[in-house]
Amino acid sequence: MKNTKRAFLGMAGVAVMSATLFSGVAHAWEPKKPIDFVIMAGAGGGADQIARFIQSVAEKKKMTPRPLIPNNKGGGSGAEALIALNGTNDPDHTILVTLNSFFTTPLRQENLGIDISTFTPVAMMGVDPFVLWVHKDRGINTFEQWQEAVREADGGWVMGGTGKGQEDSLVTTWLEQNYDLKIKYIPYKGGGAVAKDLAGQQIMSSVNNPSEAKGFYENGDVVPLVSFSDERLPLIADVPTVKELGKEFSYYNQRAVVGAPGMSDEAAAYYQDLFKQIYETEEWQGYMASESLSPLWMGADEQKAYWATQVERHKELLSKMGE
Repeated sequence: MKNTKRAFLGMAGVAVMSATLFSGVAHAWEPKKPIDFVIMAGAGGGADQIARFIQSVAEKKKMTPRPLIPNNKGGGSGAEALIALNGTNDPDHTILVTLNSFFTTPLRQENLGIDISTFTPVAMMGVDPFVLWVHKDRGINTFEQWQEAVREADGGWVMGGTGKGQEDSLVTTWLEQNYDLKIKYIPYKGGGAVAKDLAGQQIMSSVNNPSEAKGFYENGDVVPLVSFSDERLPLIADVPTVKELGKEFSYYNQRAVVGAPGMSDEAAAYYQDLFKQIYETEEWQGYMASESLSPLWMGADEQKAYWATQVERHKELLSKMGE
């Protein structure tokens, strides 16, 4: 199965960005109290970093009359966040920063009764690639050396990642199945804890997003071996993609914002406009470049179509990993 950035971009349609911000637009609806900005993962990971950066941009530019209040709910591979949004008594003041567990968690935990098609599309802010990392002290500098070390461990190689049956574990299982490896996988609530434990050698490798491992990489603590992107990443331009090494595979994490089910049309329009403004700021464009995110804006209708496509893709991936 090809899960490429081109597939993501194909769902986006033609997204020609203007340089004009819409801060002067008058809204029929505006938030009357602080906005519950739920994060579908724990502190320190990519979703958490993005939410807090977005909050800072909105605050700095005075883009909202009421603040965005980040609220981490990463339990149950994001189930905690989905339940919170699904059951909120104030959908007009409740929004969610999502990753691909938005698709996988309802598929894996059908008892949650979550139907993502009932959620309100707000903004696709970009897509985030995955990279395989090891600690520098392991003396591993190539993907081939890593494979050899994993085989020698004979089931004792330990990897950590965000959640179970979601992004990191899907990529880890793909590595096992395509390179005949045995890996012990430990689920965490967020990518920040994964990156910290790899730097502390509590785990042996990870497939963190670049933004999650960036600080440890810049400090020289961790070494990137291969990326699961369509092209090489500017941050680690000397690191090959898995495609270059002979496998037709890439995988990206969505960085998106959605609203609660039952959100009014007026509130949805407000948030859609707000996040388009944020997307077009120099700050967000610079953040994407510095953190190796691929730009990808989608309107509401494009997001709904994208959700349907990604549900089918992740059904296939989960099936392959026995979920």
